[in-house]
Amino acid sequence: MALPQLIPSHSSSSLTHQPSINPNAANPYPMLKSFLKPSSLSQSRRFHRFSSLRASASSFPDHHQTDPSKPDDVVELPIFPLPLVLFPGAILPLQIFEFRYRIMMHTLLHTDLRFGVIYSDSVTGTTDVGCVGEIVKHERLVDDRFFLICKGQERFRITNVVRTKPYLVAEVNWLEDRPSGDEDLEGLASEVETYMKDVIRLSNRLNGKPEKETLDLRRNLFPTPFSFFVGSTFEGAPREQQALLELEDTATRLKREKETLRNTLNYLSAASAVKDVFPSS
Repeated sequence: MALPQLIPSHSSSSLTHQPSINPNAANPYPMLKSFLKPSSLSQSRRFHRFSSLRASASSFPDHHQTDPSKPDDVVELPIFPLPLVLFPGAILPLQIFEFRYRIMMHTLLHTDLRFGVIYSDSVTGTTDVGCVGEIVKHERLVDDRFFLICKGQERFRITNVVRTKPYLVAEVNWLEDRPSGDEDLEGLASEVETYMKDVIRLSNRLNGKPEKETLDLRRNLFPTPFSFFVGSTFEGAPREQQALLELEDTATRLKREKETLRNTLNYLSAASAVKDVFPSS
């Protein structure tokens, strides 16, 4: 059971996954991969891009001077640019075969198993807000490739590039959602869950699948982790996902997701009505 994929807006471009990503990675709600329509909220929200950040390490200088008196809340993190967005709590399967990232994995497997994932594409470049991926399972093959299962942890913002070879390392600050004041987060989360269930139901109907009762999507998640879970299902629109990841307010994120799901539901309802009138279409 999965939500239909966000249909990219006019400002979105199709993305080809880099070969270092396992192509069999599964969205827990794949049915959304066909029909989700993006929110009417502006998708022109600024992509925070570190001035010289690009997906290829060759676009960085070999050395970058750093301030030795950096604050305690600034940490160094190995960075892996990918054409996808990782959310806290989401599972990410990866296949690692590029030499520099094999070096990274050898280091990580002997240290703290954590690295940063940042979204990158050929149009927007590489963003400076990402999510930590923690290796929870790995398999090393005889040719020194790695199969990994990673889980999203904290969000971060890149503040400084430390080095680019053999792989990118950056100083980062951690990001947390601000308090949402008097917003009814539980109510918003319940509305989003209802829209998700309706989208799944209509999507199943349009695909000729039985309209089964949708299971509990909240799974006892609090509103903030639930908002990340919802964002992780919007696989078809990585720029919209990036915008959701960068938001630092749970209520704003849930409202944006609700608008996206409502637009999708309207689209699916119209498509279902056409199918009823013209069953063979």
